[in-house]
Formats: sequence, C-alpha cells, structure tokens
Amino acid sequence: MPAEQMADGAGNSGRTPPARPLDSVDRAILRILQTDGRASIRAVAERVHVSRANAYARINRLVEDGVIRGFSARVNHERAGEAASAYITLKIVQNSWRTVREQLQALPGATHIALVSGDFDVLLLVHTPDNQALRELVLTRIQAIPEVLSTRTLLVFEETDLGPRQDRPADLDQDATPW
Repeated sequence: MPAEQMADGAGNSGRTPPARPLDSVDRAILRILQTDGRASIRAVAERVHVSRANAYARINRLVEDGVIRGFSARVNHERAGEAASAYITLKIVQNSWRTVREQLQALPGATHIALVSGDFDVLLLVHTPDNQALRELVLTRIQAIPEVLSTRTLLVFEETDLGPRQDRPADLDQDATPW
C-alpha cells in the first residue's frame, strides 16, 4: 500500500479522493447552479428530468467530491463600492508559493489568485474602493511581502463576468430541453 494511503491506518491520507466521473445530468446540474446558485432542488430536478431525491443526492456528491466548491453571488464590484479593479502580476522567490499565497489571501479585496507560468509567477485580481486604496495595497502590503521580488499592476477599465456559456446545448439525452 502506498505511504499516502497509510497515513491514518484507515487508508485516509488527508488527500482529496479523485472525483467520480460526471455524466450528462451532473454537467447539466452544474450549468444550472452556475447560472443560478439559488435554484431550488425542485427546479433543478425538473430541468434535468430526475427526481428531487436524485437531484439532491447528485448535488451532495458534487459538493463532497469537491466539484462544487461553494455557492456565491456574482457581484458588480463598482456598484458595491469597489470602483478600482486591477490584475497584479508578481514575481516571487522560488519555492515560496504557499507562503505568498497565504499572505495574499489575507489581503482586503483579493478575489482571485493563480500560480501561473510565463514572465511572472502569480496573477492576483483585486477590487478596492478607489485608486488610492489600490496604491496602498500594492505599495504597502504586497511589496512588503519578503518573498515578492517585483509587481506589475494592470488597471481594469471595464470587465464582463461571462458566467457559464448559454449558447451551447445541454449535455442531456435527445429528448431533454437545452437551456
């Protein structure tokens, strides 16, 4: 038995087990919830042509498997008082990703963090009340992280949240209604 499976004697290593394969109904459920995270179990079941119990079980399995990471609202940041948005690229000290990620997660207004390849190491999306707050965030918070070697700030002039694609048909059987 591999060492990672023997960690607690019961085969549980603390690692997330691989997600089970998704079928066309699972994918349709995901599309519905991406469009409307507040959709009721009943509405989801009706739209994918399964029982409420089946829809409930599938959604729970998707959550347990980590396919669905949570439910949230899509926010218009400007209307929410966060008029300044920026992507900030960071070059960081090699092998410092976990440390830097923890510090970036604690920043006010940080909404997305990605470890990437290319000319920089990290891409960070932030939303702040105004340019002054953005300046302070970059100059006094981010550049003060010892593992951050350099930053570049790209102001966002306009953004569009694409959400799920509505123009492709559902992955259901021939008799299912695409939405």
